[in-house]
Amino acid sequence: MSIRLAQLVERLGGQLKGDAQTQVQGIAPLDAATAAHITFLSNPKFRSQAEQTHAAALILSEADDVQIADYAGARIIVKNPYAYFAHAAQLFEQLAAQPKPAGIHPSAFVDPAAKVSASAVIGPHVVIEADADIGERAVIDAGSFVGRAAKVGADTHFHARATLHARCEIGQRGIIHSGAVIGADGFGFANEAGAWVKIPQVGRVMIGDDVEIGANTTIDRGALSDTVIEEGVKLDNQIQIAHNCHIGAHTAIAACVGIAGSARIGKYCSIGGAAMIHGHITIADKVHVSAGTLALRSILEPGQYTGFYPIAKHGDWEKSAALVRNLGTMREKIRALEKSLKTLTQNQETNNE
Repeated sequence: MSIRLAQLVERLGGQLKGDAQTQVQGIAPLDAATAAHITFLSNPKFRSQAEQTHAAALILSEADDVQIADYAGARIIVKNPYAYFAHAAQLFEQLAAQPKPAGIHPSAFVDPAAKVSASAVIGPHVVIEADADIGERAVIDAGSFVGRAAKVGADTHFHARATLHARCEIGQRGIIHSGAVIGADGFGFANEAGAWVKIPQVGRVMIGDDVEIGANTTIDRGALSDTVIEEGVKLDNQIQIAHNCHIGAHTAIAACVGIAGSARIGKYCSIGGAAMIHGHITIADKVHVSAGTLALRSILEPGQYTGFYPIAKHGDWEKSAALVRNLGTMREKIRALEKSLKTLTQNQETNNE
């Protein structure tokens, strides 16, 4: 499938310089694009590649347009080339997609008490339990499970083998990737004479609109109240979100992050891969947590926070670790020396008098 540049700009905006009738079939990187592609420049470091690209059209900023002299193809000038690339990629994906026919596959099990929109797509071996509600144009791919009284919003897509447990809800235009589990029991136990007594997890998981959840990510239901994921949140693969957490709107979390129970994360935050967030803490809006960071206390002001020791050769790391272990003893020695020095100074001043 191809699209004329004029059509692309009509849909997505931008200032077009060049032949509006040029046909493009997709997006490719600067160094791999051909005359059938459109490409983009979002980092000035790659201006030299942009001048040499064979792409039919180049998405770039006004500042880069002034700097790029040798490129002869069409140009689409925008404020944010990377975001424009994302929208263009979505458009090409839509053009190439083969729509799935609405309806319920014969091998699926849909409880008679479930409500499934006539425009929804229910794939092979899907299970939808009683009182579940599947919205318009929702797609539930093969092997997925929607539990009792769960709700799936319009245009939400469950990829194969995704799970939404009982009474949990997700809004419109969500994307749930394979292996994701929403609404499993939270890790709640009481200790009685050394034995663990399970605490029933009776809350839900409530997810807003336009949320994407990566493969094998798990979001636990609340113990008593709900776990909440607000609109626009983007979750990478293999993330653990424990019971009663609250993730603010438009926060993005990278792979392998672990968030302990009852943590509250603000809006427009970003959390780097493998970061660990302690339970029962609060993270303010617009906080950026670096990869591998361990957040043990609340973060109440916006900004970037980092808490890991730089990598080093093993022998050097052991020396540094030994120094860190001895910091307490060194502090006490320094305090004792300071006290002795103060006493000597006072004695000397007294003698001088």
